[in-house]
Amino acid sequence: MAERRDRSADFGFRRVPEDAKAGLVRGVFDSVAPRYDLMNDLMSLGLHRAWKALLVREVRARRGLRHLDVAGGTGDVALASAGGGASAVVADVNAAMVARGRDRAIDRGRPSDVGWVVADAEALPFPDMSQDVVTIAFGLRNVTRRGAAIGEMRRVLRPGGRFLCLEFSHVVVPALKAAYERYSFAVLPGLGRLVAGDAGAYRYLAESIRTFPDQEGLAGELAAAGFGLVRWRNLSAGIVALHSGRRL
Repeated sequence: MAERRDRSADFGFRRVPEDAKAGLVRGVFDSVAPRYDLMNDLMSLGLHRAWKALLVREVRARRGLRHLDVAGGTGDVALASAGGGASAVVADVNAAMVARGRDRAIDRGRPSDVGWVVADAEALPFPDMSQDVVTIAFGLRNVTRRGAAIGEMRRVLRPGGRFLCLEFSHVVVPALKAAYERYSFAVLPGLGRLVAGDAGAYRYLAESIRTFPDQEGLAGELAAAGFGLVRWRNLSAGIVALHSGRRL
C-alpha cells in the first residue's frame, strides 16, 4: 500500500498542513468579524461597495431566481440580490460572520429576506443543479482546496447557470504596482491593528492576494473545472477582477 503523502496549503506566505488551513482562516475571521464591514470601507476607501454593486448587477436579480452566495460573510451581496426579488442564500463556513450578517439583516428590518447557512465551500449542502446563479466575493482565496470549491459551485448550478467570482487579483498597471505593494504591506496591517485590533489578519490578507492566481490563471482553473464561456473583467486596474462562467 502506498504511503500517504502529507499535503500542505498556502496560508499567506506560509505553507501549513492542508487540514490546518481552515481553522487558521476561521480564526482570522472570528477575530475581525465585529469590525469587518468598517474595515472593508477603510481599507478599500469605500471601493468595495462599487465592486459588489457591479457583481449584484451581473446577478440580474429577479423574482424566482435562485441565488447562492458562497463565503457570503455579512450578506452584502445576498441582501442586495434579495432586494431585487431573488431567492438568496448565504453559505459561509464562519459562524461568527453568519451571526453578524443575521444581526445586520434584523437591524435593517429584513430578518427573513435571506437564508443563512454555516457551510464549507468545499462541501455545499445543496442538491445538484439547484441554483441559477452562484457568486463568491473575496472568498475563493481563503478555501483550502480551491479546485474542490470550484467543483462544488459548478455542481449546484443548473445547466446554463452562471458563476460569478469577485476577487482581489493582480494589478495590470505597472506604475501602480509599487504603490499598491507599499499600501498592502505597510498600511493595511497598521490599519487592522488600530481598528480591528489584529494586524496579523490584514497581513494575511495582503499575503493571500499575492499567492492567488492571476486573472488568466484563475480563468484556466475555471475552464478546467468544466465552466464554459469563461471571461474576466479588471476593476480598479486589476486590484480586483470579476470572473464569470456558465455551467454548460
